[in-house]
Amino acid sequence: MKTMLKAMQKRSSGIPSDVLPIFETIIQEYGDGHECDYEFSKAMEEHLSQEQRFRLFEQNGGCMGTGHDKKRKAFALEHAHLAIDERLSVFSKTFGVQAVLSDDNTISVSFTCPHRYHKVKRDKGIQTLLPPIESYFERCAGGRLHMLEKALGVKMKIKSVDKSSLDENFDNPVIYTFEFA
Repeated sequence: MKTMLKAMQKRSSGIPSDVLPIFETIIQEYGDGHECDYEFSKAMEEHLSQEQRFRLFEQNGGCMGTGHDKKRKAFALEHAHLAIDERLSVFSKTFGVQAVLSDDNTISVSFTCPHRYHKVKRDKGIQTLLPPIESYFERCAGGRLHMLEKALGVKMKIKSVDKSSLDENFDNPVIYTFEFA
C-alpha cells in the first residue's frame, strides 16, 4: 500500500490533497499486512471515486511484474504484424485467457482469479481481514490490464469490472472491460 500511497501523492493522480492524510494515517497506524491492506482498501472505496481507483489500479494493479512479462513482450513482438482482433484471438489461445474485441472497440476479458483469495479464506473459515471485494477485483483489473498491454503492445485503460456472476457462484469469472487509451 505504500506504493499506492506514493502514486496517490503525485499531483497527476487527481487525488485531492485533503484526502491524502487519511491514507497516510492508515500506513502509519497499520504498517504492512492484512489489516493495513483492508483499511486502505476500505478507505479507497469510501473516499475515492471508481474512476480515481481505476486510474490508480492501472498504475499499481495486482499480479503485475510476476515474471511473465518476458513471454508477453515476446508474444507482442512476434505478432505485431497482425491486426488487433487477430492478435487477440492468438493471445486467447496462447495464454488461455478468454478475451474478446467488441464492436464498441473495447476488450472484455473473462477471468477467474487462480488465487481465489476470498473463496479460499471463506471456505476454510479463516478469520483474517480481506480487502473489500470491490477493491480486490478492481486491483485485479490492473493486473489484467498490464497483461493485455504487454502481450498486445497497446495502451489501454480500465472501463469496468463486472463481478455480478460471483453472487451466484464464487468460481464464476469476473468480466473486465478495457478501452484503448
